[in-house]
Amino acid sequence: MAAPMQHEDLLKLKGFIDFVNANPTVLNMPQLQFVKDFVEKFGGKVPEGDFKMPDAGKCPFGGDTGPKAKPAFTAADDSDKSDEDASVSEPESDVELDMEGVIEADNEPAQPMGDSEKVPTEEEIDQASELRGQAAAAYSQQKFDEAINHYTKAIELNPGNALFYAKRGQAFLKLKKPNACIRDCDKALELNCDSAAAYKFRGRANRLLGKFEEAAKDLRQACKLDFDEEADEWLREVTPNAKKIEQHRIKQERKQAERKIKERQRAQNKARKEQAKQSSAGAGFPGAGGFPGAGGFPGAGGMPAGFDMDDLMSKMKDPEVAAAMQDILANPANISKYVSNPKIFNLMKNFFPRGFPGAGAGFPAGNADADNSASEAKRSNNSEPKPKKESPDFVDDGLD
Repeated sequence: MAAPMQHEDLLKLKGFIDFVNANPTVLNMPQLQFVKDFVEKFGGKVPEGDFKMPDAGKCPFGGDTGPKAKPAFTAADDSDKSDEDASVSEPESDVELDMEGVIEADNEPAQPMGDSEKVPTEEEIDQASELRGQAAAAYSQQKFDEAINHYTKAIELNPGNALFYAKRGQAFLKLKKPNACIRDCDKALELNCDSAAAYKFRGRANRLLGKFEEAAKDLRQACKLDFDEEADEWLREVTPNAKKIEQHRIKQERKQAERKIKERQRAQNKARKEQAKQSSAGAGFPGAGGFPGAGGFPGAGGMPAGFDMDDLMSKMKDPEVAAAMQDILANPANISKYVSNPKIFNLMKNFFPRGFPGAGAGFPAGNADADNSASEAKRSNNSEPKPKKESPDFVDDGLD
């Protein structure tokens, strides 16, 4: 009686058994669980422990078992890791700025801003103008507190005049109160967005606070609206620090962009490694090459034409499918248990249209033939002519 396997498959099976004989712990690998179950079913005992590849020789289910060369991407991994460590540990470099003239910020309560909804009368507008003159006189005498009081009264009478706020801000600047000056200039620009005086004094206040970029922006705008030698001098004073800050910011933004690119590349490399690991793990599954029955399950005499092993291995990632396949490979007769499971049944029909080896006739191809026969029989029964009901030869018409 001929063996149910081809000669070359028998040689592969013998090589696998010899390898297991020398390395029994190989059966503890998850991919070979069904073989371990088969051995223990007949009273065999598989030693405990993890399988370690021998120093030389061929693995019976594909690939060398000798010391593995490190993957080509190991160096890249080390580089990525060092780059990651460097990016994490690298401190933000400080910018060396000339901080001479920078003062401590004032934190006093906000000054009165008047009633923004007030509509002044002609008399109030005139009174506010007189107060403005008094404030200018006090300012010229360096009586800055008195000037501020006059401007505040003028603002209460005519709160819609942007120049009153800008001039009061100038007086606050003389008292080294840059935050108060900025509040007044913000209000002035709210009323008149083209107030060169408001941009000028706010730029100076930002310079005193060490906000060189903001200072340069305001002073540049002031000179653009109404060129002023003092504003231009202040602009030249803050420009070196402002440029340093801008260059530093651009450098940090570039570093952050490069860091994000490296992080994305590391994530892609990690995903590729995981995919390669899964592919290498799947390559050792029975039937994937080198294992007995490669090119065909035992007794199959070769896989069916058009058989897609990659598709089968991808479906084997489904735990239900993997468990069913191990059950069927352990005992092909168990295939009958999955007739009512469409997922397994259809998979077997797709991959083994002529029937699974060892399962006996009728599965799955046999069932398809049976179904076709039943359909043919049903059609033939439906097509048979039904016998006509015979009528009696004599009918009594009741005329006697």
